Parts: sequence; C-alpha cells; structure tokens
Amino acid sequence: MVDLSVLDLSPIVEGGSAAQSLRNSRDLAQHAERYGYKRYWLAEHHNMAGVASAATSVVIGYVAEGTSTIRVGAGGIMLPNHAPLVIAEQFGTLASLYPGRIDLGLGRAPGSDQATARALRRTLAGDIDDFPRDVIELMNYFEPVKPGQLIRAVPGAGLDVEFWMLGSSTYGAQLAAALGLPYAFASHFAPTQLELALNVYRSQFRPSEHLDKPHVMLGVNVTAADTDAEAQRLFTSLKQAFINLGQGRPGPLPAPIDDPDGRLDEMGGAMLRQSLSCSIVGSPERVRQGLADFVRRTGADELMVTAQVYDHAARVRSFEIAAQARDELARLADASA
Repeated sequence: MVDLSVLDLSPIVEGGSAAQSLRNSRDLAQHAERYGYKRYWLAEHHNMAGVASAATSVVIGYVAEGTSTIRVGAGGIMLPNHAPLVIAEQFGTLASLYPGRIDLGLGRAPGSDQATARALRRTLAGDIDDFPRDVIELMNYFEPVKPGQLIRAVPGAGLDVEFWMLGSSTYGAQLAAALGLPYAFASHFAPTQLELALNVYRSQFRPSEHLDKPHVMLGVNVTAADTDAEAQRLFTSLKQAFINLGQGRPGPLPAPIDDPDGRLDEMGGAMLRQSLSCSIVGSPERVRQGLADFVRRTGADELMVTAQVYDHAARVRSFEIAAQARDELARLADASA
C-alpha cells in the first residue's frame, strides 16, 4: 500500500473560532504522526470564513513545533500572491528550524477572488509565463550562493526544502514534468482532468536533480466512521459546504445533518457528483476497499487524505481508520508476496 498524507484547511466550524481550528490542526497533526502519515500539508486560502490557514507558513511552523518526525508543508503556497524571495525566506526559516521536514507545494491559483488578490498587493496583469519564471526564481534561491549574486534568501540558500508542483489541470502537470518535480493533483475537489493530467505528467516527465522518475500524489476525501451510516452523516458537512460555495454563500463548515432521502444530493446534483467523485465514505471495510481500488485505478505513488468533519474527535477517528486500512492493505500485500 502507498503512503498516506494529510491535507488540512484548518476548517472553522459553525459556532467555532479560528483559534480553536488552529489548535485542532496541531492536535490532528500529532495524531497523524502517531498513525504513520508521511506528510501534513496546510492549504492557503484568503477571505474564506471557513478556513483558518491563510497565513500558511505561520501555521506550518506552529504544527511543526508540535510534532517531531512527520513532514510538514504547504499544499500549497499560491505563488501569484507572493514575491518569490519572500516565500524563499519564509520556507528557508522553516527549514532552518525543522531541518529535513519541510515541503513546499506551489500552485498557480490565487486561492481567493480577484478583489482579495488585489488586497494582497499582487497584480493580476501578468502573462502566462510569469508563474513558471516565479517558480524557477524561487527554487534558485535555495541553491548555494554563487559568486557575485546580488540577491540571496537568508535563510534559504543551500537549505533542503522538498518542492512539489500542484494542479487540477494539465498546466501544472506539464510544468511539473518539465521541471522534474513531484506532482500533487487536486482530485479531492477537481477530478475532471485527473486521467489526462496523469498521462501528460508521466509521458512528458524529464528527470532532474530533484527526481529521477515521475511521482504522483493524489488528493482523496476520506470520511470514515465505525459504521457506513455514521460516515455518511459526517460527510453531509462537506456536501453542505460545497453546495453553499456553489451558490455563492461560502461560510464556516456546517454541522452534519440527517439526510436519509438524499436531499443534499438532489440540491447539489451533478456538481456534487462530479466534484466529490474521488471520495471514500464509510466503515473501515469500505474505506479499505476504496483506498485499494483508487490506487489500483490511478497508479498513485502517494495519497493525500483530506476530511472536512465538523466534530474534531470524529475527524481524528476518521484519519485513524484510514491509517488502519493502509496498514491492513500493506499486511495483505506482504502476505501474498
């Protein structure tokens, strides 16, 4: 079985606060470390009432300080919002404090609307070539300083940060392949181009100093509980959140509701079925089978599990069940080898 990692938006729940969400993120990371997850990534979003991880590098430091072995990073930093030097300095600082544990996933989307992007003091007027240039500039700041180099990242130069390219289309796949970087695809909310993007990345990949062969990590929603019925009930929080977002009413993560007749699926319609098609919801046995089927279908090298669950204890339990499913699948594979 492949490695599992965690993607966390540090969700602010209805009736909750950002402070509590951030404490919950650190607690979940500590549990994830004990459960054997490989990475713990925080996502950058801005002006979102349901997301507490806007200052992503700050939250990464908070989580890394509360853990000791799990890799911690950004899934991702939305580079159009930032000057590459600033991100190099931030992640150089993190790599200095937590050596060998920091990942830097890079995305092209703003993680916000246009008005919010302007409030971040970054222009939207650049051309399509700005993002690749910014990525290369950022990566170069982590190279050893060259004679006569005028601008350097301090800290940053010569430090070990693992770079990833993120994407939900073929654009990120092409850039990851061209730069020889590992690729993380957002199949947990935008699975439409999954198969095409994987084909592009794998067929166009060029080995680099970072990676000698393609390496793919796929996002997957896993909402697990001791019974299928309870898992389906927990999953209604994410369904409601998607419906609210689609209707222009984003907000805190709603509490789960009883939905025996599937009214949420009727309200969300094709949008829910498409956006959340890479989701595994159910009891331990259903999760175990779902993980095995997803890896078999996609050939993923890693899976990044995310779970938007209202109750923190239930969320922790969901990640525990997913880890147990991973271990059982590994045991079965060893037994049949």
